Amino acid sequence: MASVTLKEVSKSFGAYDVLRSIDLTIDDGEFVVFVGPSGCGKSTLLRVIAGLVPVSSGDVFIGGEQVTDVPASKRGVAFVFQTYALYPHMNVARNISFALETARMARNEIRQRLTKVADMLKIRHLLDRKPKQLSGGQRQRVAIGRALVSQPQLFLFDEPLSNLDADLRMEMRFEIAKLHAEISTTMIYVTHDQTEAMTLADRIVILNHGRIEQIGSPRELYDRPVNRFVAGFLGSPRMNFAPVSFDVSSMSLLGPKGFAFEGRLVGDAQPATLGLRPEALRIVKAQIPRSIQGIFERVEDLGYEQIAYVRLTEDLVWTVRSADPLPDHAAGQPVGLAWQTKDLYLFDDAGMRVDVLAATEPFAIEQS
Repeated sequence: MASVTLKEVSKSFGAYDVLRSIDLTIDDGEFVVFVGPSGCGKSTLLRVIAGLVPVSSGDVFIGGEQVTDVPASKRGVAFVFQTYALYPHMNVARNISFALETARMARNEIRQRLTKVADMLKIRHLLDRKPKQLSGGQRQRVAIGRALVSQPQLFLFDEPLSNLDADLRMEMRFEIAKLHAEISTTMIYVTHDQTEAMTLADRIVILNHGRIEQIGSPRELYDRPVNRFVAGFLGSPRMNFAPVSFDVSSMSLLGPKGFAFEGRLVGDAQPATLGLRPEALRIVKAQIPRSIQGIFERVEDLGYEQIAYVRLTEDLVWTVRSADPLPDHAAGQPVGLAWQTKDLYLFDDAGMRVDVLAATEPFAIEQS
């Protein structure tokens, strides 16, 4: 096992800065997930740690030792790729043990490691098969087994489940989480899937344009995003946003039609945008005071939950998420959206969150 420390790590490809002065510490045995939009630098950062991509500046430490200029083969790192990269002419057993064979490890030791890994991943019955005879989930288990058999001090995963269907992804998420619990090896995982990030990570690192926006536990990032980007990135459907105007003299906010708020704010920043998550909203009658006014458009019934769409303005449609059946509404019918002060997020012109100390009038609306 090993800790990982990055100090002011930057990476450029020509004039394009992919990583910009990254500082990050990952503890021994921790499971950390990198997430962010396409092109944010998360896969490049993983390859920098692995030694597959050289840094432009900065330092990389693994297990307290500087490895910035150490080749990938000598870093004690195992890398599981998005494409399984299995040898098609070798059976599963040889795919897993080939690196040990080339390192001239004793046959008895190879056999013991192979058996242990195959049992752990439940693929012992597949050892004689070729990759073309395996399903996608089975191939991914073999790829993980090949990494596991070398007993690395650090596991790196680059979107390993993106080629699997939804059911297999859920199964493999469980297996990876179980594997981490069993071996307690440091794992760093890159994904674009929020469900993977939220369910696997001890901590999540959110990247954007080559910089770290926020680091924290899944619950911390979801409940206390530092800025509008993080707030809007985590959550499906995403957080609803709308512009607000702020009157300093009365400490009051005015936003979408029917929205009003009076309270004490932390600091001097003035709110420019409000945010409310879809699950924090309830559809009520349009005439209820201080509910946000809109026009009901449609509802999607997913069985376990419903997603409703309410148009506030010509260019602004909000979503409402409910585990309970929503009231019947016809398309085009005026409705209100109820919310509570504790669920309100405010952001300034720069997109940074503005904290609310207290509300002078706590606000709640009963379902109608």
